[in-house]
Amino acid sequence: MLIIKNLSKTYENGVKALINVNLSIDKGMFGLLGPNGAGKSSLMRTIATLQEADDGQIVFDGKNAFDDPQTIRRRLGYLPQDFGVYPKISAFKLLDHMAILKGLLNKGERHDQVNALLQQTNLFEQKNKAVSTFSGGMRQRFGIAQALLGDPKLVIVDEPTAGLDPEERNRFHNLLSEIGESVVVILSTHIVEDVLDLCPNMAIMAQGSVLLEGKPIELINELNGKIWRATIEKAALAEYQANHKVISTHLFAGQTQIHVLADQSPGAGFEALQPGLEDVYFSTLSRVRGCVKGSAKGANHV
Repeated sequence: MLIIKNLSKTYENGVKALINVNLSIDKGMFGLLGPNGAGKSSLMRTIATLQEADDGQIVFDGKNAFDDPQTIRRRLGYLPQDFGVYPKISAFKLLDHMAILKGLLNKGERHDQVNALLQQTNLFEQKNKAVSTFSGGMRQRFGIAQALLGDPKLVIVDEPTAGLDPEERNRFHNLLSEIGESVVVILSTHIVEDVLDLCPNMAIMAQGSVLLEGKPIELINELNGKIWRATIEKAALAEYQANHKVISTHLFAGQTQIHVLADQSPGAGFEALQPGLEDVYFSTLSRVRGCVKGSAKGANHV
């Protein structure tokens, strides 16, 4: 289990990236959802011991990450948001080189693991091709392969599906789901559907703080009977925002649809709507409306 206690981080420029973050994450997929700038990447880098926190603790399987960073690093697989690659180096050679850097020095065992990971990530047929020629989805799968070197028990993936086409996104989802059966996997993303598809547990971050934590289905159920939808003229949006708690807007067939959070019907023109995780996300972000700017796939926060 990964336990994060009272974690805070302020950068030299005064930006408070993390503010008293507390999370308990067990084996399996855990979704960390939030808009760009929420502090997700700062939290991932801190868990990975790539930067120090100002206050707080990170404990993995009883070991304090700040007291003994190497203990965490030896058990960690990390796919950062911007994963660079070396040009004109084959996937096999690059992964083999990374395996040596991770301490896998026995050549036979190392090559067996490299080939197995290339098979697992569906890249074995391309193992002799330069990674620089790979598509975005193939590079992300290669990134997961390098993250899995050394049989890590904690895997962190930061915005892994951003920019992927639907086919590659589904392939990547299947790969993450397979990995999450046996280890702790933290999926950091701003895409609501990724968390809904993959994660039995989740948290929502904004402005460096955890705003909500729980199981997606339970969080959705808490909004039953509280989400209402209306189709309006775009010119009337400001009036609706002034009179109702509009949590999101959608463009549908050239018209504007709004979702409103209310305990009872807001009035004529509204229909009750079965809530989704997107409604949980935007209703949570509405707590810091005016300070948080972001979007989820298919919707706008207003």
